[in-house]
Amino acid sequence: METLVLHQKFLRQLGSGEQLLRLFDLLPDVSFFMKDRRGRFIALNRQGCDYCGVKSEREAIGKTDRDFFPQTRAAEYMAADRLVMQTGQAILNRVEPAPEREGSPHLVITNKIPLRDARGRVMGVAGFSRRVEQVRGAPAATQRLARAVSRLHDHYASPLTTAQLAKAAGLSPSQFERTFRKAFGASPRQYLLRVRLEAASRKLADTDDTIAVIAHACGFYDHAHFTRSFRAVNGISPSRYRREHQSPSL
Repeated sequence: METLVLHQKFLRQLGSGEQLLRLFDLLPDVSFFMKDRRGRFIALNRQGCDYCGVKSEREAIGKTDRDFFPQTRAAEYMAADRLVMQTGQAILNRVEPAPEREGSPHLVITNKIPLRDARGRVMGVAGFSRRVEQVRGAPAATQRLARAVSRLHDHYASPLTTAQLAKAAGLSPSQFERTFRKAFGASPRQYLLRVRLEAASRKLADTDDTIAVIAHACGFYDHAHFTRSFRAVNGISPSRYRREHQSPSL
């Protein structure tokens, strides 16, 4: 009982919580964040700022994942946040794509917990993530997934099969499918489609290539297939996405 009283007394005497938050800036391989119930960033460490592409925490506060990451990834991150806040349960050691716009093959292991106010009501979420290759003793299955995902990102325009990706991971196709779905909540084919669409979105915004050329370069077998897939995921056509996102200089 005495140790508990000592613990609580010391915490009550602390000044601003900022002094504790700044500790996360000293962990260069860890991305730390806090968000409110609306998914808006309230705190970020230096690595988190790097992921968001901002120079300081102040530039990110009040914004959401949608302001920094591709639509499909932002939707995944925010869905996980909502789950934590709705259930009050933490998400531990979840494997997911790194929050990097350029479609890198990196994976991160993420942990998220609900934040509660003085009355015990959930008021937000906090979490941190580390790249798989920086986590000592990461599960062998996770390391295998990292190899397969790296190949998927490097060769997304090729007609990759689940069997080929499973071979890269050193797993049978059925083992690979189960492990992949557990880690990402999607099949390898669904994830590959997402990577192709992310690449296509960048090309639509950053080049003046025709939509047909972009479709072929990103692994879609024809213009119609690409348009249907793009609209199903993004809610708008490729041509409209280009109008809304392309630089005026192109």
